[in-house]
Amino acid sequence: MLELLRSVTEFAVPAIDFMALLLIVVGTIEAFIQCVKGIFVRADGHARRAALLGYGRWLVAGLTFQLAADILETSIRTSWEAIGQLAAIAVIRTFLNYFLEKDLSEARMNQREAS
Repeated sequence: MLELLRSVTEFAVPAIDFMALLLIVVGTIEAFIQCVKGIFVRADGHARRAALLGYGRWLVAGLTFQLAADILETSIRTSWEAIGQLAAIAVIRTFLNYFLEKDLSEARMNQREAS
């Protein structure tokens, strides 16, 4: 049973990391296109903020998926060194996610007040 769980986890971790990669790449491409459009179409501040908020949402989603993969990967590691490295990565991603989400919340509030 343990080997089955390990095999499934070893398949799931790269798959979830790939999903995170796709989220971040798609979000980056979308944000880039909106920024380039803004250069040529003279977008107002609201459009730029909306683009950045949208990008932030993509990044939060990607980081959340990466954190899920880290949690799964920790479950199959046996050495304390590997667990420590994964824990450090998970803490860094959690802090990034927290502060990014905090910035997004502040930007949403500012956008509502401006409307």
